Amino acid sequence: MGPVELRCSVPVQAPPEVVWAAATDWARQGEWMLGTEVHPVGAADGPGGQLLAVTGFAGVGVVDRMEIVEWRPPRSCRVRHVGALVVGSGGFDVVRCGNAASTFVWWERLTLPAGAGLVWPVVRPAFSWGLRRSLDAFAEFCRRYDRRSG
Repeated sequence: MGPVELRCSVPVQAPPEVVWAAATDWARQGEWMLGTEVHPVGAADGPGGQLLAVTGFAGVGVVDRMEIVEWRPPRSCRVRHVGALVVGSGGFDVVRCGNAASTFVWWERLTLPAGAGLVWPVVRPAFSWGLRRSLDAFAEFCRRYDRRSG
C-alpha cells in the first residue's frame, strides 16, 4: 500500500495572523488536538525546528518526531515526520477569507508501517473523525486565542 492522505479544513472567525499564532503555539496544541501533546525541541519557529508530539489515550500512545521544512508565516507550515512509526509529511495552510476570517487546512501524507495497510480501512474513519473534531475545536480556540494565556 502506498502513502495515505488526509486533508481537512475548517472556517475560522479570526484573521490569518491570529490563526497562525494559535496553530504555531505548539505547547498549547493539546488544548484543541484530540489526545495530543506537542513539545518543541529548542526553537521551533522556522525550517530545521523540531517538534515531538505524543498522541494517545489511557497511557498508550504514539510518538511523532517532526522537522519543520517550510515556514511561511502567516500562510503555511510543512513538516517531515521522521519517527520510527510515523513517517511522511504534513502541514497546514491558512487562507485569508476577508479581514477577520480564514480557512485552516490541515493535511497529512503518511507511509504506513508494514502490515498497517490491512487495518487502515478500519482505522481511517476514526482517524478522520478525530481530525475533524480537533479542527472544530481549533476554530473555537482561535476565536478566543490570547498568546499570553496557557
